[in-house]
Amino acid sequence: MPTRQSSDATKGKAAVSDVYASMRASILKGEIAPGARINIDAVSRSLGVSQTPVREVLQRLEGDNLVVYSPGRGYSTTPLLDLPALRSLFEFRLLVEPWAARSAAVDRLANPAAALEKELSAIRDSMKTTSGDARQDLVAHDTRFHDTILLAAGNPVVQHAFAQTHCHLHTFRLYPADIDGAITIAEHATVREAIASCLPDRAEEAMAEHIRNSFARFAKAFEGKADLSPLESDGPPRRHIVT
Repeated sequence: MPTRQSSDATKGKAAVSDVYASMRASILKGEIAPGARINIDAVSRSLGVSQTPVREVLQRLEGDNLVVYSPGRGYSTTPLLDLPALRSLFEFRLLVEPWAARSAAVDRLANPAAALEKELSAIRDSMKTTSGDARQDLVAHDTRFHDTILLAAGNPVVQHAFAQTHCHLHTFRLYPADIDGAITIAEHATVREAIASCLPDRAEEAMAEHIRNSFARFAKAFEGKADLSPLESDGPPRRHIVT
């Protein structure tokens, strides 16, 4: 009997993991449209699982800000970022991440260059064998790369605040700006080289340039619909994000 319980628990965890991966991928790719209501029974039938793991996964996706629960309506996917929200998110990143890269380059003992190189090697290998939409792999790589630098900066409050933005999930969901990952990986490599060489000024500059370039790529989702002025390259962010 104990063995059976253990086996059931293992199967249950596997089911939750599989459902989470499937639903997360569907939301990122837009297969489940932004703002769409999620029918738990329909999802459970389509994935061949009970409603229990689907409900658990929806709670996890709510924590990722990919779904929202409304009394009387149930769960639905969150809307895509609009341009002011995208700019707000990247202005926050422009405040935090260049500082983190600089901090990581200053501290030789906690220098994360080896971990960053391992991550870059892994994504390069993955891209060689991935065909079609690589958003899932790029989101995971982007998250790990930036989180590694923030961790090395040694400020858990900043790290937690950054994690709560779920920025990688929401930007890649908005627009497949760098579909094969080549540009992102090249910019990450430049940041890593500066950190590995313990050049704080260069690390800060490389990260700031990467953040500004990333904003420009994702903002293309609004091309022809809004003013796509770039993030300011010098000085503090604008006092007012929306003008």
